[in-house]
Amino acid sequence: MTHQVISPLSTTDERDTEGIIGHRIEYTYANGWRYEMYVKNATTIDYRIHSGMVGGRWVKDQKVDLVTLTEGVYKISWNEPTGTSVCVTLVPAARLSHGVIFFPRWVAQHPERTVLFQNDHLDRMHSYRDEGPTYPIHVVSEFSEITLFEDVGPDDETVIDRAPPGLP
Repeated sequence: MTHQVISPLSTTDERDTEGIIGHRIEYTYANGWRYEMYVKNATTIDYRIHSGMVGGRWVKDQKVDLVTLTEGVYKISWNEPTGTSVCVTLVPAARLSHGVIFFPRWVAQHPERTVLFQNDHLDRMHSYRDEGPTYPIHVVSEFSEITLFEDVGPDDETVIDRAPPGLP
């Protein structure tokens, strides 16, 4: 008996991501943590964390992998200079998302070190990451409710331009 090898989708499969690019999304996880993400373009997000373990943290120009899983379902994944990895699946029409955050041990032990505007402290974040400890990884896997989904247009530097406490 011979088996036919079926080729998987290309790793560069480009499906329509226009339904998410240029959108600002606010979502609250089941554990109460509140996040905000701006999908600046196909490769970049800005975000700020309003509450939770690293509430007060904000980041601009985070490089991401953005894909459309099926119509209206998006997955955004990234790895931060802290060593934290994140994967968020967004279903805006259902006002639902699911995120998995993989915090290195040092972030779980000292989350306050990351509560800042990361872009101004990249060398420090790399240093903390390299010092560790990395393991065991602290995994947070939670569903969330999308409380805001608005089209503000792509590549707007003013959408996320300050820390959460600085908001009106």
